[in-house]
Amino acid sequence: MTAAPPTRLVVGVTGATGAPIAVRLLEVLREVPEVETHLVLSTWARSTIEVETPYTSRQFTELADVTHKFGELGATISSGSYPAAGMVIVPCSMKTLSAVRHGLADNLISRAADVTLKERRPLVLVPRETPLNEIHLENMLALSRMGARIVPPMPSFYDTPSSIGDLVDHIVMRILDQLPLPAATADIAERWPGLSDARDRVVHRHRESGVGAAQNRSRLHGTY
Repeated sequence: MTAAPPTRLVVGVTGATGAPIAVRLLEVLREVPEVETHLVLSTWARSTIEVETPYTSRQFTELADVTHKFGELGATISSGSYPAAGMVIVPCSMKTLSAVRHGLADNLISRAADVTLKERRPLVLVPRETPLNEIHLENMLALSRMGARIVPPMPSFYDTPSSIGDLVDHIVMRILDQLPLPAATADIAERWPGLSDARDRVVHRHRESGVGAAQNRSRLHGTY
């Protein structure tokens, strides 16, 4: 019996802050043999990776199965005839967001995103900027109406994260939720258990860490 071909996922990384999210995404997918990652780094992404993570840009590219050059518009992923499950741009700079919105396919990230949209495949954008101006908001709204998934890297606190790694894992999980990938990627962080269980979990963790009952109550009711 012939083995099923891998599920391909295109990952674009731009120079916006948020490189650790891209690192963790590729680390998680590296453990899923059914998924083949195709990576494209922008010019500035290489610098951001080396500032925000312990990886060199070369070490980072080794996390992916296939790496394409930023200016390689003749790459396989620049054609809609090349099957892929979708694309993630993480982090997504406002420049790239604008280029995708306006169809400015002048590099491989924006071209692959354009292909993803025209083929009606899932396109997940993880925009990283704050505060947002009208241009940013209008671009995101337009892309959402085109079918793109807008997933800002907003942290959750109901799972009482104890490290930046916990926050990053939750964001990566929410990114993966948008894509038709194998179930092995589904639960790398804690999900919302319901209010009652969430309260019990917080109290239990605070007891283990020696936090007093009065502090538990104030934290549960949002008064710090």
